Amino acid sequence: MRIREQLFKGTFIERPNRFLTIVDVEGSVVESHLPDPGRLKELLTPGAELYVSFVPKTSHRKTQYTTWMVRYNGTLVSLVSSLPNRFVKESLESGDLPMFKDFQITKPEYTVGRHRFDFLLEDKEGQEFYLEVKSVTFVENGIAEFPDAVTERGRRHAIALQKLVESGKRSGILFVCQRPDAHGFRPMWDRDPKFGKALQNAFTAGVKVWCITVNVTLEEITFLREIPVNLHRD
Repeated sequence: MRIREQLFKGTFIERPNRFLTIVDVEGSVVESHLPDPGRLKELLTPGAELYVSFVPKTSHRKTQYTTWMVRYNGTLVSLVSSLPNRFVKESLESGDLPMFKDFQITKPEYTVGRHRFDFLLEDKEGQEFYLEVKSVTFVENGIAEFPDAVTERGRRHAIALQKLVESGKRSGILFVCQRPDAHGFRPMWDRDPKFGKALQNAFTAGVKVWCITVNVTLEEITFLREIPVNLHRD
């Protein structure tokens, strides 16, 4: 997936709220929108190397910049929580995700009852598959973990996907780790045990759970590999 925006190097100063970073860009201190509401405390440390894009004044946004990436231990990490959906959409269309090579998109953002899922897919036999995509940025000791902040919405999605399976349909959750340095995935049990339990129950009921890592550069994001998922609470 190509990154169409031109990115500029900056230095992280502070984060006044969940959606705002203060960044030094070429000697100018600017406010930059942060499109990831997660805690990100291990990534956004004073002096961290950020990459931001400029937003034209014609957009009528309050901030003139958007924070896209941080360099952490030499590795670029995407901070745009909506990018995995765009990445998965393009990858589904190009057939780059091995677990979905026999599927095509029927409709994005498909609503079932009170729940909206990221994609409704269909396989070669015309069988439907409901897919939810989640962004992951937290990695510790090589293990990607989600969520790094309590997610009631994520818990409800897991329960809704389980109910779909129990009604005879097929569904799954794809976690996209927006960095290449993870070799396994687990729920962040200590941060949100309710989500972890809901995901565990959904998997036991038959909901598919995958996690993939991606390579991140200033120009593109590409599929790297699928990594093992461990849903047990240690």
